[in-house]
Amino acid sequence: FKNIKRCINMYCERINHYKQNLINEINNLDNNVICSVVELLLKSRDEDKQVFVFGNGGSGATASHIVGDFNKGLSLDKPREKRFKFISLVDNSPTLLSLANDVSYNDVFVEQLKNFINDGDLVIGISGSGNSENVLCAVNYAKEIGNTVIGFTGFDGGKLKKLSDVCVHVPLYDMQIVEDIHMMLGHLIFSVLYYGEY
Repeated sequence: FKNIKRCINMYCERINHYKQNLINEINNLDNNVICSVVELLLKSRDEDKQVFVFGNGGSGATASHIVGDFNKGLSLDKPREKRFKFISLVDNSPTLLSLANDVSYNDVFVEQLKNFINDGDLVIGISGSGNSENVLCAVNYAKEIGNTVIGFTGFDGGKLKKLSDVCVHVPLYDMQIVEDIHMMLGHLIFSVLYYGEY
């Protein structure tokens, strides 16, 4: 710890910059858009529909985390008459790897959707850039067959922003902060549904 002062002098500016950018972007989120996401999720639950969630890298980790929270936390921790039916398209490694190897990495999500998606199901695509090709392939397919799409994006929103029926957009060119906020959104929406009488 003898070098702590040197560490503070070297890193404090960057630490404060990161924290301030994160706070600013959280405060700039549109509550109306978040409420629209909540309404779509409640509709999917009440109509006994599935919710498919997917993304790459950190966005894939967020997808897995969201699915775990909603399937367990809103079904077992606080039981309701109707359950959410969240499905992650990122967690079956053999399926992902065989599709990537034998077909195309661009098709790893859309081919899974073709197996399971039904009329009225909801799709959540997560992409920091908004231009992940495998996310866009799945979203395009969902739109073509009449399903509703929620997008979580960053940067300029990319193609995903334009394709989504509802898009939570973090307009910042900083992948770490974008991913922070996407994860936070999962927790925020979970909290709204967990503590509300829905």
